[in-house]
Amino acid sequence: MSVILSMLIFALISAISPGPVNIIASSAAANFGFRQALPHVVGASLCYCLVVFTAGLALNLTLDVLPALTHLLQYLGAAFLLYMALKIASAPVSLPGQQNLAKPPSFWQGVLAQGLNPKAWLVAMSGVSLFVAPQQQAEFYLLVFSLISLMVCLVGVGTWAAIGSLISRYLGSAWRLRVFNCSMAALLAGSVLSLFI
Repeated sequence: MSVILSMLIFALISAISPGPVNIIASSAAANFGFRQALPHVVGASLCYCLVVFTAGLALNLTLDVLPALTHLLQYLGAAFLLYMALKIASAPVSLPGQQNLAKPPSFWQGVLAQGLNPKAWLVAMSGVSLFVAPQQQAEFYLLVFSLISLMVCLVGVGTWAAIGSLISRYLGSAWRLRVFNCSMAALLAGSVLSLFI
């Protein structure tokens, strides 16, 4: 039971901490509402569960191959997340009742944002090596850790979307919404660039 509690705490800290996926969720909810941000939240959460499961199944292989793949994954992830930052910064702003031509991030954009996020892979591998690899029933613990990661990621990313939705009330002018979008885009770009510093 102590291993499962440790998994839960580890997953919660990882899921609730600021990162690219959470910033996109917050921005989407602030611009389009909580309900419109849910496809991104669900896509990112399901993908993270898959990342944890994949990391667990292929931990030894991944550790052998990872040095060669790390840079490729890092550059692909950075390119996609910078593209998302550009979309956030340049999204047309509209107030409630006005027509908005932009669309919230889709389920598949949530999947890609999480799947190409190097932080997600590194956190998943650390968690698997801490909580799964040392266990005698590693397959069972991997399933438990994957399910915990899914539930906690839904809560963590969903919390960021809820925060975005709550602050949307204070973004009552097109100018404030534009400043918010540019700030979120800068945070997202900064989180991506920090991987290379």
